[in-house]
Amino acid sequence: MSDFTSDFWHYFVAGVTLISILACLVLLWVSGTTKASTTADNTTGHVWDEDLKELNNPLPKWWVYLFVITVVFALVYGALYPMFGKFPGLLGWTSSGQYRAEAARVEQEMAPIFARFDAMTPEQIAADPQAIAIGERLFMNNCALCHATDARGAPTFPNLTDKDWIWGGDHASIVTSIAEGRTGVMPPMAAAVGDAEAVRNLAHYVLSLSGSPHDSVRAFQGKAGFASCAACHGVDGKGMTALGAPNLTDDIWLHGFGEAAIVRSINEGFTNMMPAQSALLNEDQIRVLAAYVWGLSNKPAAAQ
Repeated sequence: MSDFTSDFWHYFVAGVTLISILACLVLLWVSGTTKASTTADNTTGHVWDEDLKELNNPLPKWWVYLFVITVVFALVYGALYPMFGKFPGLLGWTSSGQYRAEAARVEQEMAPIFARFDAMTPEQIAADPQAIAIGERLFMNNCALCHATDARGAPTFPNLTDKDWIWGGDHASIVTSIAEGRTGVMPPMAAAVGDAEAVRNLAHYVLSLSGSPHDSVRAFQGKAGFASCAACHGVDGKGMTALGAPNLTDDIWLHGFGEAAIVRSINEGFTNMMPAQSALLNEDQIRVLAAYVWGLSNKPAAAQ
């Protein structure tokens, strides 16, 4: 209700809700006092299936009392909790407030467990069974939607189990990625590269950097066009973690492999965004989660 700029909708919603509840009582009273015309045998004259007659009996008292109780309950509930427009309720309850209270309670219960990890290095945390279990659960709840349950990612979502780290794969860089999020932007570069043939030539040069199948003649012709890419990807094409520019010399293709995929990337560009998780996770949780993610691509080191 706070999204509205006037009180009209507050009164409208509150009024409709209150009238609807009171209308239930009016309906009950009318149905209990109105006399239907009946025949001598106390039927209304309605017959179904030739012999099924509708009797004009009063409503059972237990049903009437239960109906009244539900109406009274609705009024009491509306007075205690937010139900009538933006009226907050006498108890001041909110779903966000309850969430914060429950989150604080869970953090308090988990504090002794996380305290044990404070004296441990990221490598030790990544090898600790309890930390792994906590990190895995945090990953499933907060990361698996994009990076998949096995952390191997999907098109445009990086694989976290290999050694290819766009923004850096050390524990501190992973902590920053989780806490602050990341935004990687490649602008459309076709205008800087040239016509469609020049873009195709550049695509084959990019393929040649990783030893992928390519047209060597086009790759030679496209080498000069790579100057437009070197500012981010480096002269050698190995990328820059400071900018989130991928390494083009390996066989990992986040946005698709082949001439067509690279041409599309050059012509259209793309934007990749990882949202910050600091609003959902505290520092202790982020530290353990980062160690767990680090361990996915450093299993021998973590085990040692």
